[in-house]
Amino acid sequence: MNMVPKLSSEVARAYGEFPLKVRRKLMNLRKVIFHAADNLEVGPLTETLKWGEPAYLTESTKSGSTIRLGWKKTNPEYVCVYFNCKTTIVGETRSNFGDLFEYEKDRAVLLNVTADVPDEINWCIEAALIYHRR
Repeated sequence: MNMVPKLSSEVARAYGEFPLKVRRKLMNLRKVIFHAADNLEVGPLTETLKWGEPAYLTESTKSGSTIRLGWKKTNPEYVCVYFNCKTTIVGETRSNFGDLFEYEKDRAVLLNVTADVPDEINWCIEAALIYHRR
């Protein structure tokens, strides 16, 4: 398994704007994304910003759909794992796991900032990383 890469200064700055407990949760999710990408062999991930938030793309292999991590002051108790709303990822997650997660329409899985991240988030992340391959 490869190491999780160092943050670029641009992405590090975006993470630095989140409150500490939010940043810790999102950095943990970042590790989950990179580890899943390694395990699935989807090629190197591109880490960039989309709408000012950290985003992860399978740019070189085009195997997956973008994953974006965020948090909103208007809903401060949750971090968001965003998926392209034109995909079936959130709908499938809702079908598979029901109320284990909170959802934002068909675009995000919400995770409580203070609760442990359920292992089932791996399913969502893996589904996104291989979306075009499945």
